[in-house]
Amino acid sequence: MRPAAPAPNAAPRVLHVAAEVFPLVKTGGLADVVAALPVAQVEQGADVRLLLPGYPAVIESVQGARQVIDIGACFGALRVRLLLGRMPGSALPVYVVDAPYLYRRRGGPYQAPDGEEWPDNLQRFALLGWVAAHLAADDADPAWVPEIVHAHDWHAAMACAFVAEHLPTGAASVFTVHNLAFQGLFPMHDWPLLGLASRLMSPAGLEYHGQLSFMKAGLKFADRITTVSPNYAQEIPTHEFGCGLDGVIRGRGAAVSGILNGIDDAVWNPATDPAIAQRYDAGRLAGKAACKRALQAELGLSPDPGALLMVVVSRLTAQKGMDLLLAALPELLPQGVQLAVQGTGDPALEAAFRMAEQAHPGRVQVHVGYDEARAHRLVAGADVIAVPSRFEPCGLTQLYGLRYGTLPLVRRVGGLADTVTDADEAALAQGRATGFAFDAASPRALLQAAARALALWRDPPTWQAMMRRGMGQPLSWRQPAQQYLALYHEALRAKAG
Repeated sequence: MRPAAPAPNAAPRVLHVAAEVFPLVKTGGLADVVAALPVAQVEQGADVRLLLPGYPAVIESVQGARQVIDIGACFGALRVRLLLGRMPGSALPVYVVDAPYLYRRRGGPYQAPDGEEWPDNLQRFALLGWVAAHLAADDADPAWVPEIVHAHDWHAAMACAFVAEHLPTGAASVFTVHNLAFQGLFPMHDWPLLGLASRLMSPAGLEYHGQLSFMKAGLKFADRITTVSPNYAQEIPTHEFGCGLDGVIRGRGAAVSGILNGIDDAVWNPATDPAIAQRYDAGRLAGKAACKRALQAELGLSPDPGALLMVVVSRLTAQKGMDLLLAALPELLPQGVQLAVQGTGDPALEAAFRMAEQAHPGRVQVHVGYDEARAHRLVAGADVIAVPSRFEPCGLTQLYGLRYGTLPLVRRVGGLADTVTDADEAALAQGRATGFAFDAASPRALLQAAARALALWRDPPTWQAMMRRGMGQPLSWRQPAQQYLALYHEALRAKAG
């Protein structure tokens, strides 16, 4: 029997559908959001569960998993089961799609060990959305039926199409675009694998320039669409930022909105962080200086307290503006800047950063890879965190920087524009400045912003006031969780009406 619908002002039952979650599987900020947002909603009284693919790390880590239903053979897998367990740490209920043929393999969630996309990604992530729709249709787990299916990025977007077109239910769907540039495009000849009506094989459906697009499934069929910052929601209906889907997004009109990401302020908290050399807060900044000394020693950088230590924790790609930073580096380093980089990405950019490290020992240090504890030490020990992105849906590293008193240097786009107040003359005079922003995607513009940072670095009282201002901002998931819950009610009213 379907559980009773919530009262009008009660928090609805919410199923978050995603391809990754911290700390089990992480390739970027999506995993952090999926780990923190549901927990924040539970703290506000919502009944929330996750749905994840059964990767090895998920199967091994989810606690107390039991079978809910044996689905059988589908989407190319001989056996598919739906399990229900709890997330380690938070104890959040989590459904796991156990399909060994599709998910239990070496490599990453989207790519094989050689870096190539898994050739059956269409089946792997169509299955995820299909199971979500069956949960909403009351034929997978009758003991718990969601009113809201919240699909995250292209990997989960087919849930919106299946709910709307294949398994019509009373559930409303919400689709969050974490990065429009990654769209889940597949050959049109694979269409029959989805089991959807042929009329959707058109530009009015999922067809996108001769391919089928999972991202478009979310944009077309979700009851409400969100992005991870208000400014990004205003950018993606434009040709410059719409990645070819701007017309589809404009067609959804008021159904599209932006809700700024938060951060898990229990994990990212310099006053309690076990990964850093010395804990500190806005009232005890001496610990930050100790973290800088420790980081310089760890990385083999010159032990110079007067150097402006800049860090990057990012994918090393042109989207993230890493080529701009490389081009600016020869002028930055002679001015007293040190640079520490952690990330992976474009092999050419990885090689260029390694060459910069070799050319400037003691001034540049590069770690190609990702280490969560190291990321905490980098953010805690740095003076500036650079996020010079060409586009940035939200960005989390600048939020981590603000939390740790590490002033962000950012390009004024997307969520970076929403979260960092540039230290221009007016903002400094009004006590609002929290970082440094530039507009043009050019090395010169980056250098001009860095020059302003260097000038203020030599003014410790002003610098420390900016640090404290950033550290004092409310950056948790509390307010975003409330905004999503309000959006869910709006989606349910629209669905019912």
